[in-house]
Amino acid sequence: MSKDRTRLVRTRRTWRGIAGAVTAVVLVGGGFAVANASTDTGTGNSAAGVKRPVDKKATGTAAVVSAANEFLNTLDADQQASTLLDLTQANATAWSNLPCGSTCRPGIQLGSLTDTQLAAAMKVLKLATGSGKNTGYDQITQIIKADDVLNAAQSTSSAGPAPSDTASSTASADPSATASPTSSATDLPTGTPPSGGTGGGGMGGYGSGVYFLAFLGTPSATGTWQLHFGGHHLALNLTYKNGKVAGASPFFVGVEPTTWTDDDGTTYSPLATMRDGLLALTGSLSTEQLATAKLSESFSDVLLGPGQDGQFPETKEGIKVSTLSPKQKQLVLKAIHPWIANVDDATAKKLMKTYEHELNQTYVAYSGTTALDTQGDYVRIDGPGVWVEFVCQNGVVYRDQIHYHTVYRDHTRDYGSEFTFS
Repeated sequence: MSKDRTRLVRTRRTWRGIAGAVTAVVLVGGGFAVANASTDTGTGNSAAGVKRPVDKKATGTAAVVSAANEFLNTLDADQQASTLLDLTQANATAWSNLPCGSTCRPGIQLGSLTDTQLAAAMKVLKLATGSGKNTGYDQITQIIKADDVLNAAQSTSSAGPAPSDTASSTASADPSATASPTSSATDLPTGTPPSGGTGGGGMGGYGSGVYFLAFLGTPSATGTWQLHFGGHHLALNLTYKNGKVAGASPFFVGVEPTTWTDDDGTTYSPLATMRDGLLALTGSLSTEQLATAKLSESFSDVLLGPGQDGQFPETKEGIKVSTLSPKQKQLVLKAIHPWIANVDDATAKKLMKTYEHELNQTYVAYSGTTALDTQGDYVRIDGPGVWVEFVCQNGVVYRDQIHYHTVYRDHTRDYGSEFTFS
């Protein structure tokens, strides 16, 4: 077996273990994917961390708080300091779609954790996110698996280089596109640099170990805090206030390759549910409706990606959902749901009721083609609250393929409405 194939097999086995049982993480090949996680032999000479209360019988958001405390209890003092950060605008908005490691993200790096710590971290994510297939926790683990596939592919001579932190790549930019001023390609790190925390040593690149978890504010059932998790092609921001989820956005997710088959024959397509919902929606539109929904702009990336907080267009464009048939309106709701399902099921259900109430004031628009298979194909859903974008880009590592970027935001609920953006 070649070295490249051996590495790929090992990383895939690692993530099968994590996704299958967060309480029994299986590490293969001497480390956590490519990030060389430590073992359970100790965490060095740092002082013991503060111990926090754990309630094994807690449910709902209280269970998320308990799991967060359980994870913190596995960390030493230095690790806790890297994980527990202030809920500031700089920290909350420090996320990216790039493999730029801790230079653009706060928190503790998954690849630095022991087996026990990693299992505790993944338990937090599993309790905080949705339980559906290809959504929530299942989608998150698949996105991270995709990074191991990218890491293995990039090591071959035919793969393109990773996007640079300091020099732009043209792989995902469409030379013929006339993008609006805020829809430039994001091959460069964007967003506010994190303030506070070590970020796990500044490691960048692709791989399942190069993901970061932070609690902004102290997890509790009475205060305000944020679960902040992300890495390449993933940014999860869940804001809690007084024991309830006050915001499940921004939520950025992307994938390259869009689909792949593991060594055991399992095929993964993490964004297929999102794509297929949009295809069903746009496929239901008549020729006249498509003409109304068509945007004049071209897009090489999502408008409201990292660093674009609060930059919603002043005027809604496209076709107004109030003009659609009842069946088409249901397709709009079904199309929205996979993004909302990033958060726990109960919260997602409440958010969907809100977006259903606002449905007649919501707009659907697209650019490029509605096939979602070519650079520049783009679909948007924009309501009083909900904002969803999905765009196709040329591949960066798999240059003969496209890859997807998409983002869910809320006009009033991003970051739990904690910050004001101008």
